[in-house]
Amino acid sequence: MNKSTIALAAAALSVLATAAVQAGPVAPQPGKDKCYGIALKGKNDCAAGPGTSCAGTSTTDYQGNAWKYVAKGSCAKIKTPKGVGSLTPKKR
Repeated sequence: MNKSTIALAAAALSVLATAAVQAGPVAPQPGKDKCYGIALKGKNDCAAGPGTSCAGTSTTDYQGNAWKYVAKGSCAKIKTPKGVGSLTPKKR
């Protein structure tokens, strides 16, 4: 193998490893609430429903079963085009 093939293979493995790490749950954040229905597509911290692997896997903006960590007590104050955030999963 030449050097450019090795470099390309190393870069590809790096991208795959990064994607695998991001698909897992975000570390627990004491002092924060899980707020459902506020995350933009692919920006959730976890729990995005069937067919998803976790963090960064929500398929639509403000998906009701995907949550994002927010400051304690602020979830219900966050307004989106689909309503306000919720401490429990919302129907889509």
